[in-house]
Amino acid sequence: MRKAIVFAVLAWALAVPAARAQAPLSDDLKKAVLAYELTLPRANQLIAAMSALTKHLVSLPDFKDRMAKSMNMTTAERRAEMDKDPKVAEILKANKLTAQEYLVGVPTLRMAMMIAEGVPASAKVVASPANVAFAKANLAELTPKMNAAEGALRPKK
Repeated sequence: MRKAIVFAVLAWALAVPAARAQAPLSDDLKKAVLAYELTLPRANQLIAAMSALTKHLVSLPDFKDRMAKSMNMTTAERRAEMDKDPKVAEILKANKLTAQEYLVGVPTLRMAMMIAEGVPASAKVVASPANVAFAKANLAELTPKMNAAEGALRPKK
């Protein structure tokens, strides 16, 4: 049960697309991911927002229900849910991101890093050549930050 909850939180909080859900990306998300241009300042904004959003979501008393519900939401529905939560809006604003930028940017960053780490590109994992080059050039700096941001979701031992 704990693993299912962690997976659900990852799916929403990280906006990890079908790469984790075992289904191909929608055409719209694939186009958005391929068009998104990563930079180091933008990657740092995304990771900071991801860390804060993860902590916020895990702290909610109904986060299990939210996560179960979000597993069946489209990106547009997930964006609408994010827009309704004042704390999420505050976190995104503090990191100079919109919900749409977050929902596209985090999977873009995650998949570029995955490919840079050796995961082959597929229908489930896509990245532009420029974003893969960016991820390879910055992997040593980004990996610990990404791991720390995801840390709140890992089961306590």
